[in-house]
Amino acid sequence: MTRSHGAAGPAQVFRALHRGRAPEDPLVLPGPWDAASARVFAEAGFPALATPSAGVAASLGYEDGHTPAEEMFAAVARIVRAVDVPVSADLEGGYGLPAKELAARVLDTGVVGVNLEDGGEGGLRDAAAHADWLAEFRAATGGAVFLNARVDTYVRGVPDPRETVRRARLYVEAGADCVYPLLAPPDLLPVLRAEVDVPLNAFASPDGPPPAELGRLGAARITYGPVLHHRATEALRDIAAAL
Repeated sequence: MTRSHGAAGPAQVFRALHRGRAPEDPLVLPGPWDAASARVFAEAGFPALATPSAGVAASLGYEDGHTPAEEMFAAVARIVRAVDVPVSADLEGGYGLPAKELAARVLDTGVVGVNLEDGGEGGLRDAAAHADWLAEFRAATGGAVFLNARVDTYVRGVPDPRETVRRARLYVEAGADCVYPLLAPPDLLPVLRAEVDVPLNAFASPDGPPPAELGRLGAARITYGPVLHHRATEALRDIAAAL
């Protein structure tokens, strides 16, 4: 499978943000859950944003993983319209859509990037089949969408670095611009950095290393999942109690 990074436009600008960074200065992408939070993060000066599926789900009144596709696409499109910086969207496992249909829906939202995960109901998806699906998605977008391939080995109870690397390499061959080994231990990041020839996305957990340290370990991109939404909710609870 052939990889291409030649697409002009917003996705190429977004790709450039991931590369050539100093180790202690990874790309930090806060996760807005609605248009108002997106504006706050954009006004704070962040160069791009990355929506978390769990935060968006909560804002719509759903449990994570149970948001109807139509509502997720509509919510993401509202966030894109609210800000002038690039937005990447966590679209979970693609909502069961064929790759070409998913690509068309993604392009309609205006996002410049997506997270697509290899975990499914009952465990991990077949890696080769998932890679083929990613390649079809990538081809259907014409390179106009930054593809962040989430590897769910550590989420799904398969904490094997060799399997994580194997899956990551398959997804890179399929056209992934970035690999996201969610919940992988930080000390695995140097191993992945040495084995995978694309930027790595690391999750910044509240009790884990700060972004600069994750960057020194090999991550080029830092995201927070639902952490920022949880913190905002706690702050709102305090305000409500004071009222």
